[in-house]
Order: sequence, then C-alpha cells, then structure tokens
Amino acid sequence: MRKVFHTLCFMCSVRCPIEVVVEDDEVVSVRGNPHVGAMNGGVCPKGAAAVGTLNDPQRVQGPMIREGERGSGKWKMVSWSEALDYTAEKCKDIFAKYGSKSSVYCERANLGSDISKSFMKAIGSPNHFTHDNVCKGSINVACRTMIGYTDGQINTDWGNTKHVIAYGRNIFESVEVKAMNTFIGAMEKGAKLTYIDPRVTITAAKATDYKMIRPGGDLALNYALIHVIIKEKLYDTAYVDRWVKGFRELSAFVEPYTPEWAEKETDIPAAEIVKLARDVSKDKPAVAFHYGYRGSHHPTEVYFRRSIMILNALMGSLEAQGGLFIKKGLKDAGFDAGIKKFSSQKFPEMEDTRRFDGCGQEKFPIADPGHGVGFMFPHAVLNEEPYPIKVLFAFRFDPLLSNPDRATNLKALQKLEFIVSSDVNFGGTTDLADVILPESFFLERSDPFQMGASLKPAINRRIACVKPRFDTKPLWWIIKQLADRMGVGEFFPYETIEDIWNFQLADLNINIEDFEKTGSVSLSDAPIRWDRTDGIKFKTPSGKIEVISSMMEDAGIPSLPPYEKLDTQDGAFRMMCGRCVAHTNVMTQNNKYLNKLVPENVIWINDKRAEALGIKNDDTVEVESKVGKGQLRAFVTDMIHPEAAFMLHGFGHTEAGSKRSYKRGVADSVLQERLYDKVSGSPALDHTWITVKPV
Repeated sequence: MRKVFHTLCFMCSVRCPIEVVVEDDEVVSVRGNPHVGAMNGGVCPKGAAAVGTLNDPQRVQGPMIREGERGSGKWKMVSWSEALDYTAEKCKDIFAKYGSKSSVYCERANLGSDISKSFMKAIGSPNHFTHDNVCKGSINVACRTMIGYTDGQINTDWGNTKHVIAYGRNIFESVEVKAMNTFIGAMEKGAKLTYIDPRVTITAAKATDYKMIRPGGDLALNYALIHVIIKEKLYDTAYVDRWVKGFRELSAFVEPYTPEWAEKETDIPAAEIVKLARDVSKDKPAVAFHYGYRGSHHPTEVYFRRSIMILNALMGSLEAQGGLFIKKGLKDAGFDAGIKKFSSQKFPEMEDTRRFDGCGQEKFPIADPGHGVGFMFPHAVLNEEPYPIKVLFAFRFDPLLSNPDRATNLKALQKLEFIVSSDVNFGGTTDLADVILPESFFLERSDPFQMGASLKPAINRRIACVKPRFDTKPLWWIIKQLADRMGVGEFFPYETIEDIWNFQLADLNINIEDFEKTGSVSLSDAPIRWDRTDGIKFKTPSGKIEVISSMMEDAGIPSLPPYEKLDTQDGAFRMMCGRCVAHTNVMTQNNKYLNKLVPENVIWINDKRAEALGIKNDDTVEVESKVGKGQLRAFVTDMIHPEAAFMLHGFGHTEAGSKRSYKRGVADSVLQERLYDKVSGSPALDHTWITVKPV
C-alpha cells in the first residue's frame, strides 16, 4: 500500500519539511514538502541519502552492554529491559556515593530536548549541555547582549533583501534548502551577495563580490566598516537615534580603526573597505550582515559577532523588510498560551545547583545555561572541578570528535565510571560507552511537536513513516523508561507519542488531526512585522539595541575592549575547518551514499606555499600542531589565503563499527588546541597553528 507522509528531516539540524512516499513499508522517495512553496520539492544530498542510513546494517541494531575494554568493539546484545535495568542500577549506585550532580547529559539539540532537560531536573543534576555552544555559543551570547534574543530567535528575510554580507557562512554548500531557494529568487531580482572568507567556496563562486580575507581578520574589517559608516554618516539616523544605546561610545571607540589600519590586519585594500561600506548603505535598511551559523573560530568571537549586529543596527536592518527579523511565535499570532513544556513542572530542589561548566555562574556568567559550555567537560572530569563527574549520558552527540584536542577528550572519557550512549550510528563516544541504548532513525519515529517561530509562525510535526528496521526506540521512550527505573517517572506522564502531543497542545485550540494534511499548522496567513518606529520588542533592560551592553557591563565584561592584533607564526598555517554539502558534523561520514560522494577529507594549502615546501597536489602530507598530528592528502590550490589551511570537519573515525569511514582522513579535533572564547566558552576551532610537510 502506498502512503504519503509529511514530516521533518533530521539529516542535519535545519529540519527541512519533507514529503516521504512509502510503499509496503519501504521508502520510495524523499523530497521537499510540496505544501511549503520555498522547498520547490527539493532536498539536499543529505536528505536524499536518508534511506541509506535507514537500511544500513552498520547501524547500531539493538541495546548492547560492553564486554571488552573501552573502544575494543566487544559488545553483548541484550534486551531493552536488561539494558535499562543495568543502566538505572549503575547510576543509582554511583549517585549514592557522589550524588546525582556527578552526572552530565549532552545532546545535539532536538525536538525531545525539553524531555532531556526534564530528566536531569528530575534526577537532581544541573548538568546539561548541547552541541549548540560548541558550534555557536558566541553568536548566542553576542545576540543576547545586543538585542535580548538568541541567534535562534532571529532570521534573515532572504526573499526581500537587497544585499547580504556573509563571513565564511558557506550558505550554498552548508545548505538550508528553503532559505537558499528564496535567496536565489532575490538574487535573480538583483539582490547582491558579498562573501568574505580566506577560502574560495561554492558561495564565493556565486557571490556578487568575493574578498579573500586573512584568517582571523574579520573583526578588524568590521571595525573599519563601522568607522567609515559613522564618519561618512552612512547610517540610518532615525533608527539609530530611536533604537541604539551606546552610539556615542561606539563612535569614539572606532575612531582609530581606519580602513588603512584594517588593510594590514585583513589583506583587503582600504579602498575596497570604503567602497563596501558605501555600497551597503545605499541598500539600507534591506540589508543583512549575516550573523553566521557556526561561530566558533577565534578567542575574540563574541566581539566579532557583536560587530556584525552593530553593523545591522547602523543600517536599521533589524525588523526591516529585507533585513533581519525577530521570529514571531504563538502570542504574536494572537494565542494566549504556548506549547506546554515538561520542563516547566515543579521539580524537587537540587542538592547542589553548581554546574560542572560554571555556565550562567562564576566562570561564564553570561553564557546561555540553556546550552551550557560543553568545552569545559574534559576539564571538569579530569580536574574534578567543582566536584567529581562520574556519569555521562551522550545522546546523539559525540564530545570525543566535536570538542577540540581529541587526546584530552579521550582521557576524560576514559576516566568516567559510566557512559550511556544513545545514537543511530556508531561514533567515537558511542564506541567508548558502557551501554548503548540505540535511538530509532528519524524516518522510524515520531517526535514532540516543533514550534516553528518565523514571520509566519507554524507548529510542525515529525511522524514515523516506516517501522523500525532494528530493535531501536525513540528518545522520549528511552528517557521515560530510565525515569521509571530511577524513581522519577511521575515527571513523564505519557505512554505514547499521542500523549505527548496532547500534552503540548493542551492550552491551544489545535488538535492532532489538524496536522494530517500538510504536517504543520500555520498560525498566521500574513507575515507578522513589528512597527519600526515604536513597536520593536527588544528584550534588553533598555528596550534598545545595546552596543554598551547591560548584561556584559553588569558582569564586569567590557562591551568594547581594545582590538587585539593578530599573531603570526613563521612557516605555519592557521588551521580552519568546516562543512560540505554532503556531510553533517561527525554524523554522516559512514552513510553509504554520502561516503561515496566525499569519503575523506584533504588539507587545502596555497599553491605558492606548497611549492616552497616541496608539496604537490594529491601528495600525502603530515599535519602537526602542539597537541596532535596526522597524515592526509594535500589539495594544492590558489583558492586559499597563503596563511590558511583548511580541512573538512567530521572525518578520522576510529570506531571499527563504522567500516566505510574507518580511519579515512584526519579528525580536526586531533589537531585543534584547547583555545576558546573566554566570554561564551565556545572553542576557537580555527585558531590553531599547524605545520604541513611532505611524507
């Protein structure tokens, strides 16, 4: 029997709306949801390759308890009851000795994160973190200090923009299908794209103007742009007067940061910097200096991301058509209540509210506790600060390969008494686990509803399209079973996904049946825009865009510290990492279709630097930093700045269960030093110096 399902993809974190056609419990096709016009029926390669993971015999096929040494690949297949009983008993024994605060839960943020956070509150541990801080914690902090909203609560009005400026945001390769289809339409009508990156990417090739910047020079460029915009009065005067706090201090601050000064830091000619400032100002306010997606590059990352938001403020682009907008939700659409959350229940008082990472507390007072500071996990384990950490729940997240300095991460994981992993595939951390509680693939499971805040908000649903191929379960079921066994089951009052859906919709006049036709319920027929004169609801203490941030100043953190000159290292390269269209983080390298497209990573190096080192294209080279080294092939090209070297993130898997990706390429985490942004706690993934030499 042929069935059609409208659901949400989860081959990456974008969660595109898709249509899945199933016949006799086999997926026939995956395409963009035709009820969402901007999808144009399309999906990216990852979405198209979903069936490869669904039917992959190299997936984790059922609950397992480790039998050999950690990382030995020796497992005993067990029943769900045995695996869950074993997990609960081990946790209770450890908690009896060290308290539940000795446990940490990490995950890739997902539609079940509300349930995950509820689980940690129920057992009495304050320690929960997500991949988001490792990826974009600096953007989160920058946005919250400026406008009171997180980066996840704003977006770009791609379809109406006249000019987008993107800094290493490789939008046409690390792709959001709906957004890019919309932006392509805008470019066909004349919208411009200025792309700034030390490396020529797909996006650079599509840009109206591409600037090859020195790695790490973005902050200097922005200070010079701000200097020109203020000096030549190119800003939106009425908007700045009404909505910007700290303009006078900003004007004095950028006075010394001239285009001529910035040229030395960026390798972009001063005249080009001046021209860019003037060109963008002609299109204001329908412009977007894009704040980025991954924002974990350098130790000054918060200030760079704040400089992007300052430029948007000067252009008057926040809440302007064609600029950036604050996402609108249920209340903006006229509803009195929102989606109910399990984490809003009253939980028992915690024995100790100190977090392992100091997030929102003494170490990182303005970092977002909603995501935590995962970078601090190895430090907390190895140094037992502020107390011993003994248990890790790793759900669809791999701290071994996602955090910098793999060697230190491995030491920390080996020191733990108990590791519980829940994943679809084998990964670096899964391979070290004591018990694996495998999650069903997104095509096999239904999840809690997603609140799709936007200009036209909607509630979206992911629904199971086929039966599980193996003995796997959805996250919400796994957590419910663990909670029952650990004596906190009353905080999870559900048995089925329908129970969860009904709980979420309890305060709304919306029914489960309303999602059957299209997979979503639209909350507004027209875009919801706030009045730019008096109606913008910035969530800062002043109600304005805060260049001088109350949040930062109250925490003793300067809003506008002096610029720190870029360092140099003779004979070395500044290592950069990133993504391609075929892979998501460390998740997809073993997918049989995507592995075929991109089976390993290579190291990009400048052709003139390579010639001086005696390296030819496709040579095997040794790459080394202070913390690790590895061998991979060289890609010699003139399409990268001489000071930079680039490699794709996510390779170098050493878990034997992932046979296609096993020991293919080098993990960037092997080479990255433990450098980080002291304000947000996000790692500085592009700041390590490496050497490259022929083998």
